[in-house]
Amino acid sequence: MQYESERIEYKSQMINDIYKEVIAFANTGGGIIYIGVDDKGNLTGIDDVDETYTRLTNGIRDAIVPDVTMFVRYVLRENRIIQIEVGEGSYKPYYLKSKGMKPSGVYVRQGASSVQASPDQIRRMIKDSDGDVFEEMRAITQELSFDETERTFKRYKVDFSEEKYIALGMRNIHDDQYTNLAILLSDQCQHTTKIAVFGDEANITFRDAKEFGGSIFKQLDDSYAYLTLCNRTVATFKGLERVELPDYPEEALREALLNALVHRDYSFSGSIIINVNDSCIEFISIGGLLPGLSADDIRSGISQPRNRKLAEVFHRLKLIESYGTGIRKIYAVYKDCSVQPRIEVTANTFKLVLPNMNANAEAAETALATTENPPVVITPQMKTVMDYLADYGEMTDEDLQELLNIKKTRAYLLARQMHENGLIDITGRGASKKYKLCNASQA
Repeated sequence: MQYESERIEYKSQMINDIYKEVIAFANTGGGIIYIGVDDKGNLTGIDDVDETYTRLTNGIRDAIVPDVTMFVRYVLRENRIIQIEVGEGSYKPYYLKSKGMKPSGVYVRQGASSVQASPDQIRRMIKDSDGDVFEEMRAITQELSFDETERTFKRYKVDFSEEKYIALGMRNIHDDQYTNLAILLSDQCQHTTKIAVFGDEANITFRDAKEFGGSIFKQLDDSYAYLTLCNRTVATFKGLERVELPDYPEEALREALLNALVHRDYSFSGSIIINVNDSCIEFISIGGLLPGLSADDIRSGISQPRNRKLAEVFHRLKLIESYGTGIRKIYAVYKDCSVQPRIEVTANTFKLVLPNMNANAEAAETALATTENPPVVITPQMKTVMDYLADYGEMTDEDLQELLNIKKTRAYLLARQMHENGLIDITGRGASKKYKLCNASQA
């Protein structure tokens, strides 16, 4: 016999410890286990080969998840020895059913020993086996509850039961384990949404900050409720009619928040960041654009969902329509606004900026009111009056009314407007009132 090595393990008798050796070989590169040989390679034999063989085969079938039996071959050798040939499994990580898919249940081969796998090793095995689609990978945490998701489905009158888990993408079909999508929908979701309110446009001076966790449905409700509190309403008058306008259209807030929750890259552990100040709201989600897409594509409504199954869940609840419509809706509600929404993309972030409609309207009005030497618009009637004064030097109220064929009130308003704009001078009062070109107009 050889010494124990990375591919060889000896056991003098059948003990439960044998399962971790099978798991380690299946997770690493395969190997052979001999039962009936001690650690030094001496033949000891098995007291009851038939009973040991039955217990061994049943135990490997029942104690290890996923099913590893297709990669295990048993050979009964002379001298009452059982040889177990374990091939490398194709659906790693394999683990003890009683411990779950965590370090205490997952083993790998390290030299001549079988040791617990690290969380990083487990994640790497999942990625290698399940592919690179985060939401479809098996979740490391399997103790999950879905109280909030159940309430949300009930609110939107959509059936939610364990029979639907596989169809929704919350469980996989190989070993009925929860996926990462299930974690996002669960009450144990570790991703959060952070909202900060600032007193300046540089986002330095804090006014308030909140962090919302739990199921992403809970984050959606809590975050939207808080943003609604931040969305002030400004009242204006159009004639006798009172008009109330929110800083941000409700539909734009809703679509921006949904876009951040549905399309962020959940393979990173950071939070969605929402910054609120007096001029805009920034929605910053982790994960840049998928390869082949540009910011212009997104504005045009072209979309490649990063989390397809998550988007399908939101679509099933009618929280979103089809891919790409949310951004188009946002630009549609801002079509008459002087400042448009912005999309800013880096390699690892996606930022959507919604302008404060009322703040931008106020800024435009202030700029107009404070403009020095605003341009004077000369109407055809004004031009006629100025040409007359250039030829005859002065005119009376009666001359003005007769020249333009207008009534006294209209003549008065026109003369006052021309005077305020610096086009004519007014001398005298009543019957002696005269109009002349001012010096600047003559020049």
